[in-house]
Amino acid sequence: MSARPSSPVPHRIPRRGFLKIGALGLGGLTLPNLLRAEAAAGVRSPHKSVILIYLVGGPPHQDMFDLKPNAPKEIAGPWKPIPTNVNGIQICEALPHLAKIMDKLAIVRSLVGNQADHDAIQVYNGFDPKKPTPAGGWPQFGSAVAKLQGPADPAVPPFVSLCYTCTHGPYNEPGPGFLGPALTPFRAMGPTRDDMVLRGVNVNQLADRKTLLKRFDDMRRDKDSSGALKAMDSFTEQAFGLLTSSRMAEALDLSKEPLRVIERYGTGDPKVFMDANGAPRVPQSLLMARRLIEAGARVVTLNYSKWDWHGGLNAEGRANNSIFLREQEDFPPFDKCVSALIEDLHDRGLDKDCTVVVMGEFGRTPKISAQVGRDHWPQLNCALLAGGGMKTGQVIGSSDKIAGEAASRPVTFGELFATLYHNLGIDADKATLADLTGRPQYLVEGSAQPIKELV
Repeated sequence: MSARPSSPVPHRIPRRGFLKIGALGLGGLTLPNLLRAEAAAGVRSPHKSVILIYLVGGPPHQDMFDLKPNAPKEIAGPWKPIPTNVNGIQICEALPHLAKIMDKLAIVRSLVGNQADHDAIQVYNGFDPKKPTPAGGWPQFGSAVAKLQGPADPAVPPFVSLCYTCTHGPYNEPGPGFLGPALTPFRAMGPTRDDMVLRGVNVNQLADRKTLLKRFDDMRRDKDSSGALKAMDSFTEQAFGLLTSSRMAEALDLSKEPLRVIERYGTGDPKVFMDANGAPRVPQSLLMARRLIEAGARVVTLNYSKWDWHGGLNAEGRANNSIFLREQEDFPPFDKCVSALIEDLHDRGLDKDCTVVVMGEFGRTPKISAQVGRDHWPQLNCALLAGGGMKTGQVIGSSDKIAGEAASRPVTFGELFATLYHNLGIDADKATLADLTGRPQYLVEGSAQPIKELV
């Protein structure tokens, strides 16, 4: 059973308790009064959500979550496995924080059907980019959720991206596809944050400007086949909502967090690795993702660090010819921030409502070469999951003795994304989205079902 938060108002009364009180005849407990009473008692009405963490460039599964200590040295590498708090499950010795909370995690060691190129598209939408796509392309996961479920809170976009723009284009989010620009994620980084300020305009003046805009716009939107005007309407509404509410601005303000919480996640420099075409190593993005989920976002995506290790330069720009020196740099902050996020969600009672998934676009070669270390390996990949009310404390699937192929229970991207949709309350076997021709399209490839071991 998850721990309750330590800071909110004491004597938190479950929503069911309020309903029972009302049923017992406490007169005057109208809906507004009920909501006010819930707020005073710290009772929240949770929504289901997903935090998707993309490890840019493909992390080495056999050096993190699927070690092979008995394999030849050129395959096993230097890391040793350590026990976790779940009997029989071991992970890398450089991930001690995650090892201590394995009961809150699930590892998929047999993710198959990975793309072969450095491309984020499959991580963000679950579809194989080599297969035919509808006109406009598949929408990414968050866009599909935003279309199907809309906002949980009118002042908070349903889909928020904390992804940094990578100089290597295919590393970036693929966008809303055939759903059109109105379903583009709200990008909370960079100048967008500065735009969420009224700058001397009060709310009444803003309302007058909104009315004026509507009066000026006498164009027939139902004749706009491009979807551009519809997108402008959506963005305008979103902008007014953001400007007249403090929820988003507060969610993005990490100064609201106690210093001990910030230190638990760790901090990083947004400029690190940006000149190496990856994403920066910024652990505080995970803390911001948790704050956005609490504020009302349904899906938050973020990209974390650069995992395409072929020697070259380290984070400080020094020559580094060993992938294992890079692993020594990257594993500890990764271990720290991901474990902090999982524990934070449990401490706040969000573990049943928020799903966390961590993955890259492919795995790494079993054999270590002097030239490139571990190269790209689409035959096998790993994924780390937590929360969402899933059955954690387990490993799903297994690989062969060199972590090169799935030996049991191969898991597809369709199954993985069907699980994410399931955790949001969306039946991927029934829900569809209309493409540009009006044809209904299913949310996942084939007839993939949620991972039965998890749900």
